[in-house]
Amino acid sequence: MRLGYLILYVPDVDAALSFYSAAFGLERKFLTPEGDYGEVVSGACTLAFAREDLAGSHGFVFTPQRPEHRGAFEVVLVTEDVDAAHGTAVAAGAASLAEPARKPWGQTVAYVSDPNGFTVELCSPMPAQA
Repeated sequence: MRLGYLILYVPDVDAALSFYSAAFGLERKFLTPEGDYGEVVSGACTLAFAREDLAGSHGFVFTPQRPEHRGAFEVVLVTEDVDAAHGTAVAAGAASLAEPARKPWGQTVAYVSDPNGFTVELCSPMPAQA
């Protein structure tokens, strides 16, 4: 088994795709003609966005993500230049949650919030273990 998709339910899929392209440089892969589902090019695991009303159609209770009620998970994007990525994300409208900082294990890590309140970690690759 492998992780194939991470789907974030958002009020406006097109706006989310545009934000993730501008803030993180993730190329838009596609958006359905109905505008209710879209994906960005994100590597081995597909990062996708679906309109919130689709979550309710699955038959389970759904609580939308909002900036004032941060969820207990994060999207992690790996980059060689966390400082630049953090600056680009904030310039594109992300809220800075934590400035870039070097961690004891050798990674540089920063946190931002997207306009829908999803936490995005920006981190350097894990250093090679000796």
